Amino acid sequence: MKVVVLGGLGMQGKAALVDLVNVDPVDDVICVDADLKGWKQLEEIVDTSRILPVQVDGTSPKALSSLLAQDVDVAIDLLPLPLMVNAFEAALEAGVPLVSTNYGKPIRRLHQAAAAAGVALMPECGLDPGIDLIICGHTIRQFDRLELIDSYCGGLPERTACDNPIDYKISWNWDGVLRSQNRDSVFIEDGRRLEVPAADQHTSKMIHQVDFPGLGALEAIPNGDAEFYTQLLGVSADVRRAGRYSLRWPGWCAFWQPLKALGFLSDTPLPGLPCPVSPHQFLAELMPPFLQYRDDEKDLVVMLNRFEGLKDGRKKSIRSYLLIERDLQTGLFAMSAGVGFTAAIVARMIARKQIHAAGVLSPALDVPYEAFMSELSRRGILVKEEVVVEAT
Repeated sequence: MKVVVLGGLGMQGKAALVDLVNVDPVDDVICVDADLKGWKQLEEIVDTSRILPVQVDGTSPKALSSLLAQDVDVAIDLLPLPLMVNAFEAALEAGVPLVSTNYGKPIRRLHQAAAAAGVALMPECGLDPGIDLIICGHTIRQFDRLELIDSYCGGLPERTACDNPIDYKISWNWDGVLRSQNRDSVFIEDGRRLEVPAADQHTSKMIHQVDFPGLGALEAIPNGDAEFYTQLLGVSADVRRAGRYSLRWPGWCAFWQPLKALGFLSDTPLPGLPCPVSPHQFLAELMPPFLQYRDDEKDLVVMLNRFEGLKDGRKKSIRSYLLIERDLQTGLFAMSAGVGFTAAIVARMIARKQIHAAGVLSPALDVPYEAFMSELSRRGILVKEEVVVEAT
């Protein structure tokens, strides 16, 4: 099996490479990046003897397609978000299945062409979206009627690492974190569609707290299109409430709401400066040095999914919990493992024909739950489930 990892020297890319080499080792792994300066760091955490580094400009679909056409069985896209479309179009042209961790809206237009070509294109296959969707796709089948589905996920520093004013440190792309503060959300409330503009995302009326076992109260912030997934899962007719939320330590919204109101997340360049710089660009460069993990500090990934409905005429509720901690031995962040390991597991499934469908696929519908969870557990990542059924 030959697997290409696009963006292999990024944080999530390194995790995918570690997984491909250390768990059911793949015969040939190609690490693709625009800059190979991170190769020495990779050598410190994994045996690179079977990994071939290749420098390719991801802005060139032609270059990507030429690479993928070299007897590649499956590719993993962990390139920066703006290059996602290039990766999918190149994979389709080369006839190579592709797994990506980004939201799939920009490439859903490729479904018919991919289906006709017999090529599997799997976006949304990381942590969130990814593991959460696999859990949702499985859990809804345990209800006759699903009425509530809330999905929560976030990356946090362990409490002892909370030594800055926002109790947050960087475990994935900081620019992506900032942009997630400016994303509109769609919910279902009382059976009706509710749109939450990005401007209202951090207001007190839109946030609430949830209790996570072992951690206590966490702040839940609207983030994502829950309505789309109720339609994808075929439960929109019955669902009375559905939401997708990011989780942070309490105080996150109190910090960001006034900054957002003052325009600090704007992408519009400010006049009067020596060069065109937007407030967003300023924060993207200013804050990272203050938000770095030390080598002895852990990041945490927390995920909670809540389901309520009816089964055999009785009320039923299911809660699923996931907690991942940073591996201090390798230095891999929990966030990187949740994203990169998932992509690597599903890429193997596609290459081994455990996933047979073609077209633009979804983890919620197309990833076999039991087999996937078995692979996660082999990596020390466990999903715990609590089920409560009304007594007769």
